[in-house]
Amino acid sequence: MPSTLNATRVAFIGLGAMGQPMAQHLISAGFDVVGFDLSEDAKIKLADAGGRAAETISDAMVGASFVITMLPNGKIVREALLAENACGGLKQNAVVIDMSSSAPNDTRELGLELASRGLRLVDAPVSGGVKRAVSGTLTIMAGGEDADIEEAEPLLKAVGQQVFRTGPVGSGHAMKAINNFVSGAGVLAAIEGVLLGRAFGLEPATIVDILNSSSGKNNATEVKMKQFILSETFGSGFAIGLMAKDIRIAADLAKTLGLRLDALASTADAWDAAQKALGPSEDHTRIIRYVEDHN
Repeated sequence: MPSTLNATRVAFIGLGAMGQPMAQHLISAGFDVVGFDLSEDAKIKLADAGGRAAETISDAMVGASFVITMLPNGKIVREALLAENACGGLKQNAVVIDMSSSAPNDTRELGLELASRGLRLVDAPVSGGVKRAVSGTLTIMAGGEDADIEEAEPLLKAVGQQVFRTGPVGSGHAMKAINNFVSGAGVLAAIEGVLLGRAFGLEPATIVDILNSSSGKNNATEVKMKQFILSETFGSGFAIGLMAKDIRIAADLAKTLGLRLDALASTADAWDAAQKALGPSEDHTRIIRYVEDHN
């Protein structure tokens, strides 16, 4: 275990399925990680990995130069940082790195509020799921001032394989929403294609093999259809409610920008309906059950 003596202190808020391995990578990279989560088990696990667990969010932030938030949505991020002046104990000019999936316009507003308190914001959501969080190979989309991203980059590279600079604050969250729209649309297209072929008499596994050798190949056909959907294991590690939320963020962003994007709107509606029918905590690959029932 690397020594954290005199190491940069990082407050890590949100030690769930993604946050826990990310925090552990930071510990392995030599950062002094003080974490908080509502789960006592999560805090124990962090301590066992060489980090320190705080009793409150405010305690976790005291003396930290960086804060990483890995929480379900932007509203929770905002509350974690600002409720009861939780961020008041941070070092002056500290960098807040929001790695959650949040609405980009809300992120811009949060950035202004944090700036008024002498803090800087980088929005750096991730793609890759639990598997790549564990392996430290996440793709990171970072929005913010170049100097702030530069300062945050050692932390980002400790948890991710690729760091893309997307533009000003909010642009990382916009890119994450766009990515999950394209991903979610691909899942629906792959499932509907398989169901169509199956109804005609084609073998689902053969359909997927041909798609993966043809122009229909996408992330869903490559890493989800056989592995989680046709096998009926439904264990990708990403909840249907989170997918629905991210795609709705993209649809709402399109509206605020005055764009009519019909495929985006219909995809958002389909995922919203599916998470209401199946429950938001179900694995997102289980959406095939909704599509089958809907027919």
